[in-house]
Amino acid sequence: MNTLRYPVLMILSFMLLCGCGSPHGKPGKEAEILAPDQIMDFAILYGENCAGCHGAEGRGGAAIALADPVYLAIADDASIRNATANGVRGTAMPAFAQSAGGMLTDKQIDLITSQIRSRWGRPGFLNSANPPSYSAKSAGNPAQGALAYNTYCESCHGPGGHGGAKGSSIADPAFLALVSDQGLRTVIITGRPELGAPDWRANIPGKPISDQEITDVVAWLASQRAQSAPHANSTSNTTQHQESTNAR
Repeated sequence: MNTLRYPVLMILSFMLLCGCGSPHGKPGKEAEILAPDQIMDFAILYGENCAGCHGAEGRGGAAIALADPVYLAIADDASIRNATANGVRGTAMPAFAQSAGGMLTDKQIDLITSQIRSRWGRPGFLNSANPPSYSAKSAGNPAQGALAYNTYCESCHGPGGHGGAKGSSIADPAFLALVSDQGLRTVIITGRPELGAPDWRANIPGKPISDQEITDVVAWLASQRAQSAPHANSTSNTTQHQESTNAR
């Protein structure tokens, strides 16, 4: 019987030594849970705050795909950060920065916006394409916008923007009440590739829609908003510098 005593004692001693690394009842570092404002992991921050609308890995959902290289080529860092931090008044895009009533710190906002570009952008992607400007440079003309719509958009979205065989209604008051002028402009430029909608170059092969025509189409759509619907969007440059959830 004595021959078993020493191996048993050695095993017990080894177990006691292994347990001396942490005080009894105190979890180790690997068990620590970070406070929400200490999380600096892009996958967690994006997944909890952005993926519900913009889709997993930025592939799009109810809102545009943030992983679209066309979008990232036309929208500058300040615009993306501003929309993330402050949201877009009058749309479903909320403010995420603590300074604007959200839950994220400035460092977390910076991480999200910088990682969106570094992960999904393609430097130089539109260098030779002469893309339209992200924000409108001038006031739009609704009458000219109606003509441009007929040329470039009606084949998909139907007469008057009320829906067609290939596209949804974009003149519906409920839709227009929830999307900003900048959102409309962004979608006309970038399209919705995840839904099969082309960008500004491909509505008519060899004839991209011009910057001014885009501005005019947005003015035409904006003129159809229900006047009683509260909305922060006019064609002002200040508002157009923002982005909506439906289309940043």
